[in-house]
Amino acid sequence: MKLILKENIKDLGNTGDVIQVSDGYARNYLIPKGLAKLATPQNIKLLDQESKERKNKLMKEKKEAELFAKRLEEISCTIVKKAGEKDKLFGSVTPQDIQEGLKNEGIEIDKKKIVLEQPIKTLGVYKASIQVHPEVNASLKVWVVKE
Repeated sequence: MKLILKENIKDLGNTGDVIQVSDGYARNYLIPKGLAKLATPQNIKLLDQESKERKNKLMKEKKEAELFAKRLEEISCTIVKKAGEKDKLFGSVTPQDIQEGLKNEGIEIDKKKIVLEQPIKTLGVYKASIQVHPEVNASLKVWVVKE
């Protein structure tokens, strides 16, 4: 029996795949659980239309993420920390500190999306990578200054 999957199923396929399974597996498990629907010509046309809409939506999200990444690369984030001898910080600058610095600039970003190449333990200028979208990364200039 030919079916169209509504959800990702391990060892069977991903959402939108047209698969061939035994009649009993389809009637007794996949269709009653709402995991798949029959692959009729009408459902296949509907699937094509939905996949086009999904692709357009993903492209739009990616373009918005690229614009946001450009905006992020144009600004710099200043973080004020206490420092001791030889400009060594008491503690280190964390992604949460960068998140708070960006919040002061009016930009909201999840701290889990901020990646530091190395721990920041001295005063200076550093680069932080921010994953805006799964396919788009932005580079942010971080200034660490003495309090």
